[in-house]
Amino acid sequence: MTEATAEQRRRRILDAAVDCFAERGLHATTMQDICRRAGTSPGAVYSWYPSKEAIVDAVAAERHEHERQLLATALAGTDPRTALCSFLDAYFEWLSDPAERLRRRVSVQVWAESLVNERLQPSVREGIGQRALAWDAIRAGQAAGAVTTAADADGIARLVLAVLQGFILQQAWEPDLDIEGYRRAADLVVDALTPPPAP
Repeated sequence: MTEATAEQRRRRILDAAVDCFAERGLHATTMQDICRRAGTSPGAVYSWYPSKEAIVDAVAAERHEHERQLLATALAGTDPRTALCSFLDAYFEWLSDPAERLRRRVSVQVWAESLVNERLQPSVREGIGQRALAWDAIRAGQAAGAVTTAADADGIARLVLAVLQGFILQQAWEPDLDIEGYRRAADLVVDALTPPPAP
C-alpha cells in the first residue's frame, strides 16, 4: 500500500467516524457503524484505531494542530491587535466550513463526555492548554502598552478561548448562526483588549 493510499483510508475512517458521531452520538455509535460508513473491514479500522476513543483522539489531534498553525501565523506579526484580529478572522473562516461545523458538533459531545470519562480528558485539556501559546505575546503587548493590563495574560487568553468555545457551542445548536454578526461583536472584545495608545 502506498503512503497516499494509506492516508486516503485513514481519512475515510476519520470522516466516517465524524459522520456517525454527529448523527448518532458517541455512545450510540459502534465501531461496526464506522466500518460500514467507511466501507472497509473491521480489521482495516482496528489496524489504525483500536477504539472509538482513539478515533476521537485522532480527530482532536488534527484540530489542535490546525489551531496551533493559525495561532503561530497570527503571532508572527508584531502588532497584538492585528495578530488577534487575524487569528479570529482565520478561525471564524474555518468554522464557516460545513465539514468543520460537523466536526465541532462532535467536539461538543467530547467536551461533555470528558467530564465523566477520564480517557478523553487529556485530549480536551490539550485543546484548552493551547492558550498558553499566546501568553508571551499577550505579556509582551502589555509591556508595550498595546494590550490592556486590567487583566492578566491568562485571563485574557481564557476570554478569547471562551469567545470561540461559546460560538462553537451555539453553532452546534444553531447551524445557521450568523458568523459575521458574531465576528463583529467579537471585534468589541478586541477593542477592549487592545486600546489605542495614549496621545
